[in-house]
Amino acid sequence: SFWTHPDRTFWLNHTFNNIINDQARRTFGSSIKGFSALITPLFRFIIFINLTGLIPYTFSLSRHLLFSLAFGLPLWLSLIISRVQFNPSSFIAHLLPAGAPAWLNPFLVLVETVRAVVRPLTLSIRLIANIRAGHVVLGLLGIYTATALFFPSTTLVILLFIQSFYLLFEVAICLIQAYIFCLL
Repeated sequence: SFWTHPDRTFWLNHTFNNIINDQARRTFGSSIKGFSALITPLFRFIIFINLTGLIPYTFSLSRHLLFSLAFGLPLWLSLIISRVQFNPSSFIAHLLPAGAPAWLNPFLVLVETVRAVVRPLTLSIRLIANIRAGHVVLGLLGIYTATALFFPSTTLVILLFIQSFYLLFEVAICLIQAYIFCLL
C-alpha cells in the first residue's frame, strides 16, 4: 500500500494545481488550449521569485517593471487576440457599456479601448509597488530592531514581535500578489 497510495505531498500538489486550473478556466483564456497548463507553473514561479525577495540582501526580480511586463504583456495579448478571434461580438460589446446615451458612445468606446490597452501596465505597476513597499517596511523594521539591540528593553521584544508578524504578513502578500497577477 505504500507504493499505491499517494502521499501528502502529492495531494497538496494536486489540490494546488486544481485550484489554479479552476481559476484559469474561469477567465477568457479557456478558449486557448493549454492556457491553464501555462498559468500554473507561472503562478509557482512568481511565488518562488516573490519569496526569494524576502531573503535579506537578495536581489528581488519581482520588484522591477520589466519582469512583470515580460510575463503580463504576452499573456494579456494572447487573451485579447483569442477573445477577438473566438468571440468578436462579445469583445466589441465589451467596449460599450449597456445603457449609455447614444451621443456618448464614441467617447466611451475610446475610453474603454484606452483602459484595455493600459491595463497590463497599471497591473504591473500596482504589483511592483506592493512588493517594493513591503520590502521597504521590512528593511525599516530591521534597522529599528538592530538599533534596539544596543538598548535592551521591552522595545526590543515588541520590535521582534512586530517584525516576525510583518514577515508572515509579507509571505501572505507574496502569495496574494502571485495569485492576482495570474488571475488578472
